[in-house]
Amino acid sequence: MPKCIYCGKTYEFPRGLTLVARDGSVKYLCSPKCQKNMRMKRRKVEWIRKAKRSKEELKEEIKEEVEEETEGKK
Repeated sequence: MPKCIYCGKTYEFPRGLTLVARDGSVKYLCSPKCQKNMRMKRRKVEWIRKAKRSKEELKEEIKEEVEEETEGKK
């Protein structure tokens, strides 16, 4: 499974884009979003990783709040 050079995600092959440079190095991009950001020469951005973490953290916080509410009602 190839790994995107921009966001670091692994994805199923034949999705995405495979770039082969003149020097023979192979680069994989998983989505059009990563392709566009690479073409605009943007650096790796932290918000990609933060968004993933924040969703997981939000789910955990919601679970904790629900548990506290159920304990308080008992």
